[in-house]
Amino acid sequence: MNTSGHSLAFLGMSHTPLLGLNPLPADIDADLQSAISRTREQVLGWQPDRIIMIGPDHYNSFFNELMPPFCIGTQASAVGDFKTPAGSLRVDEPLALDLATHLLDDGFDMAVSRRMQVDHGFSQTLELIWGGLDTPPLLPIFMNAVAQPSVPRVRRCRMLGESIGRFVATLPGRTLMVGSGGLSHEPPVPTLAHPDPIVRERITVRSTPTAPEREQRMQRVMAAGRGMADGSLPLKPLNPQWDARWMDALESGDLERLDSLDEAGISRDAGLSGHESKTWLIARAALPRSGLTEGMRWYRDIAALIAGFGILFLHT
Repeated sequence: MNTSGHSLAFLGMSHTPLLGLNPLPADIDADLQSAISRTREQVLGWQPDRIIMIGPDHYNSFFNELMPPFCIGTQASAVGDFKTPAGSLRVDEPLALDLATHLLDDGFDMAVSRRMQVDHGFSQTLELIWGGLDTPPLLPIFMNAVAQPSVPRVRRCRMLGESIGRFVATLPGRTLMVGSGGLSHEPPVPTLAHPDPIVRERITVRSTPTAPEREQRMQRVMAAGRGMADGSLPLKPLNPQWDARWMDALESGDLERLDSLDEAGISRDAGLSGHESKTWLIARAALPRSGLTEGMRWYRDIAALIAGFGILFLHT
């Protein structure tokens, strides 16, 4: 293996479609913006040559008619939901194909998209760090976090990350592994248990929402955040204790202890969308377990954003 001059970093970062839309108390907003600014400074100062990013989708690109647990994009574009940037991602297509081949040879039956679309689950983090979609070369990996039963299990996510780590160890330069999602939260994302057949159809059959439909969806989620903040809407509470344990395990490198978490327990304790936290695990598992430098750790539970919002940056 060619490991000469190779370095690795991990960035785990929550996203929320309500960032910049719902107002926050001044002290919380200042703390959050400071944390994002410090993270941006750390990541850009590390100067990654490439990004491998794992993120979810929220029924903007992947639907129940065909829902893979994982999918690598060889080309990708952002849909621009919730006022996030729209346009092409700077995907390194040959390297994405090489990674897909490696994973298939290593026992992972990966789906491959030649025209992947991503939503705020990818584009928000890119915008917060790079100011938009003009980033270093990128390999996007979708992970299903909302459509049961094909949400990947914790152990499989760890193993996938370890396999990606074996691949990136052969590359020169600096590789930044990004996990975008989580931590504890349960926003009003519909499931197939929804009583309205129109809603069930919308999350099953691939479709592109109209501008009014996107606006209506955005206003509905914004109202949910305001209702959670003022207590008028009984959404599942955020769980800072669960979030701290998750971040502790990733920071320490004791990843196997997460294997015992079962799907029902994650949904119960961290919320239905808490499964997005597995994107962090995949990205973190690509790095060595110990000997890393901590650049950043920050967390706040922010009801108005329906997010246990965490940031963790580690590097070799």
